[in-house]
Amino acid sequence: MHCPTLLRSLRLTGALSAAAFAVAVATAVPAAAHAEVEAEGARALDQNVELTFSAESESASAGISKLEVILPKGITPQDVTYEEGPEGWKFAPTGRGYTVSGPKLAVGEDAEHAVTVRQLPDAKELVFKTLQTYSDGKVDRWIGLEEEAEGDGHGHGHPAPRLELKAAAPGAELVSASPPDEPTTSAPTPGTASNEPAAEKSPTEAVADNSKNDDGMPMAVPLAIGAVVLVLVAGAWWFRNRRSGSV
Repeated sequence: MHCPTLLRSLRLTGALSAAAFAVAVATAVPAAAHAEVEAEGARALDQNVELTFSAESESASAGISKLEVILPKGITPQDVTYEEGPEGWKFAPTGRGYTVSGPKLAVGEDAEHAVTVRQLPDAKELVFKTLQTYSDGKVDRWIGLEEEAEGDGHGHGHPAPRLELKAAAPGAELVSASPPDEPTTSAPTPGTASNEPAAEKSPTEAVADNSKNDDGMPMAVPLAIGAVVLVLVAGAWWFRNRRSGSV
């Protein structure tokens, strides 16, 4: 009579122990690491917005030494200003975004940094793909576009940091990029090329210019004509007086 009862008790105890072990194992697994971007109350087309990035460490033997952020469409590296990050780390723009890097962090320490964006694009959500490099050369790739991206145990395929934006404020407009400064040039002198200074006249050219009347005729021509007329008049007067005296 007692034997079946004992067997049932052992079976029940074993089942409960297995369940407890499963729960213990499940709770012992650490929560999945992640990379995030935050900007409280951010709206589309907001200007001078500070974004805070955080990337959790997944390595038990190496420290994070670099983060590369790939900017979404509508934000260029020139739009980003570095604010702060781990001590000794520096900011550098790239062709597709920027990097922040420096001395490796302590093993298990998360990497956080902040940047300011000149203006957010007109979008509902922004995705900032991030590559997280460790001092041993391993890379966590926070580039997944799905909400529940599958990984391989070291960040490969994990979801990329996402920033949800509220609708743009009434009247908000896209600010165009500032044009490059252009050198100031004085107005060109009429008759000269815009990039060439007006040529100075030589003394001979100046005399020639001054010797012309308003019609462009040299002053010597009317003077010569006047002299000829005077000579003819004087000659006629002399000839007439001489003839009168001879009579």
